[in-house]
Amino acid sequence: MVSSKHSTELRRLALSVLQPGFVGTEAPDWVLREIRDGLASVVLFSRNIVSLEQVALLTGQLRAENPELIIAIDEEAGDVTRIESATGSTRPGNLALGTVDDTELTESVAADLGRQLRAVGVSLDYAPSADVNSNPDNPIIGVRSFGADPKVVSRHTAAWIRGLQSGGVAACAKHFPGHGDVAVDSHHGLPVYGADRDEIVTQALPPFRAALDAGVRAVMSGHLLVPAYDPDLPATLSPRILGDLLRDELGFDGLIVTDAIEMGAVADQFGIEGATVRAVAAGADAVCVGGENAEESMVGRLAGALVDAVADGSLTRERLEQAVARVREFATWSAGLAHADDGSTAGGDIGFAAARRAIRLTGAVNATLPLSAAPHVVELAPTTNLAIGKETPWGVAAPLSERLPGTTAVRVQRQELQPATLRACALEPAAGRPLVVVVRDVSRHAWMADALADLIAARPDAIVVEMGLPGTGLSGAVQIFTHGATAASGVAAAEVLTGAR
Repeated sequence: MVSSKHSTELRRLALSVLQPGFVGTEAPDWVLREIRDGLASVVLFSRNIVSLEQVALLTGQLRAENPELIIAIDEEAGDVTRIESATGSTRPGNLALGTVDDTELTESVAADLGRQLRAVGVSLDYAPSADVNSNPDNPIIGVRSFGADPKVVSRHTAAWIRGLQSGGVAACAKHFPGHGDVAVDSHHGLPVYGADRDEIVTQALPPFRAALDAGVRAVMSGHLLVPAYDPDLPATLSPRILGDLLRDELGFDGLIVTDAIEMGAVADQFGIEGATVRAVAAGADAVCVGGENAEESMVGRLAGALVDAVADGSLTRERLEQAVARVREFATWSAGLAHADDGSTAGGDIGFAAARRAIRLTGAVNATLPLSAAPHVVELAPTTNLAIGKETPWGVAAPLSERLPGTTAVRVQRQELQPATLRACALEPAAGRPLVVVVRDVSRHAWMADALADLIAARPDAIVVEMGLPGTGLSGAVQIFTHGATAASGVAAAEVLTGAR
């Protein structure tokens, strides 16, 4: 029989390796109670954020229970933003930075973010994406990657990590061993990266090697099957990938964090509890949970599953204690940085300056721009993946309206398109006026490509703004490529349209 004291100790260890989310802009009583009982980390999402001042109060409330509490956030400072989810990011994302290809700029943007996050009490950021977006049809990475060239991705991954960590926040390179060459969204299913080892070594692993060389403090595992290393288990659950490859071959000795453990790629087959146990047994030190399952009962279920796994032998106490030791080492290291103040402040124009530098133009630009009158803007809006907050605004219509009074706009989704839709909402309102068509990853959406082709056929003078992956160009059309759909990128495009640049 397991003694009550022994069970309490085991539960405390189990709580130490969980990184749960929660609902609310103040800390719920159950979170504070679990911190007192051993919970060593929490993760913030957009639902926890109203303002920077409020986040600082929240993290202070949490750390009153444990000054060394790890407070994580999933903030990529691009299309995936939590700290600015209500307004859109004032910094461009990775593809924009990779397109500019100035590592000093990348480092400066990340340092600015690091200072902002540190000022509000965050100690770990689940970023950057070190994935090489070698598959342009990838539904989950896209503009979150620095690009399709491993060398570009490697140098900017390293620069971003140096910048963020200089600001006092630990970086977390993701999604190991590389999520860029897949065609399935791991939120919903299990992607397979079918390359052989030689290709993986040359294509996917270089940015992670660069991350380790840059001193990254954490690595996030990806929920994908990599048969060249393990034909049976996703990377997050694979001792061969987390242990043999990441720990032994690459020599990483920092914190291994899982991607959200409730994602379909692992939870559909193993259940959330089973995936949690298998991840820790495989070598993960911290389990991220609560993006979708943020209730108190989930923490209890996962802690209980880990305790039971030690009892039945499917997880050794030694492995659990090893994970806890890494969590505590990380917490001690980060505690001295979370409230440090070097006198510098975040903000300013660095993000907007970077977004402006990422703009690329094609077509008869000089004959078309700046706009001669207030335009009609048509934004063709795809359904975004779950990593991108549905509440996060994007587009060009809003910043353009601020600069050109009289601008009108409509946003059209796939399900709204009928044979007469484009004429009624796009072409007729644009009669006698400039027409601006905004798309997002048009090369990945056949319905969007068809709608765009119809609009260009009717209005060859239309200006196209692509806010996703550039894809193939349109013959003869004036195009503006922003390489991301952040607020900063929207402003940069609006400035080009109005001649402010």
